[in-house]
Amino acid sequence: MTSIPTEAITAASRVGAVQDRIRTACDRVGRVASSVVLVAVSKTHSPEVVRAVFDAGVTEFGENRVRELLAKREAVPQAHWHHVGRLQSKKARPVAGRQILVHSLDRRSLADSLSRHAHDVRAVQRVLVQVNVGDDPAKGGCPLDEVLDLLAYARNLPNLAVEGLMTMPPMPPDDVGVEASRPIFAALRSLRDQARAQWPEVTHLSMGMSADLEVAVEEGATLVRVGTALFGPRKPAPWQPIGGSR
Repeated sequence: MTSIPTEAITAASRVGAVQDRIRTACDRVGRVASSVVLVAVSKTHSPEVVRAVFDAGVTEFGENRVRELLAKREAVPQAHWHHVGRLQSKKARPVAGRQILVHSLDRRSLADSLSRHAHDVRAVQRVLVQVNVGDDPAKGGCPLDEVLDLLAYARNLPNLAVEGLMTMPPMPPDDVGVEASRPIFAALRSLRDQARAQWPEVTHLSMGMSADLEVAVEEGATLVRVGTALFGPRKPAPWQPIGGSR
């Protein structure tokens, strides 16, 4: 009798628990659970752990670092990949045109770079505009009052497809907890609705992580980016291939 690896059992348990949280939150607000896509953010974890989560039923994965993303994408090619961290224009080339959804478009220069590199490989690059709704200096993203201008600019570039908005709320005070994220998520939804009235293709809301995913789902998230609840605590350093350099 073949035993099931402990890693696989742990992954299946964690995936099931997160999916239950999403379903429960959807039930509270009358949404269908399939309207929310779970993006497993695997930063610092090995491709073997990614594979265990993939085998447990998750098909969408996110990374903050380009190098880590590309290595894991090669190791688990059946998955769909998302770049969810700040992206430097000079690092746009290896991402563009590879069927990777970029969640962090926050300026015109990055839009230009992604469109140019996607054009070079005859592809269309899918993007979300990252919005700094809470005006948090510790977070990236386009200022709230500049989002519609950036959307208008980016969607007119020939090789970009702007599909929605993304945000990361400020760290909540200890005495408030995850409910502090609700007005941030509601504001992003309102902005998305405003944009969608002009540009119907702007549909996605990427918001919510391990701690506050229920609040995000209740406020309309279509993509939730979950790391710790699926993979456990982050490792102290980024994962890298054997023999690689940081």
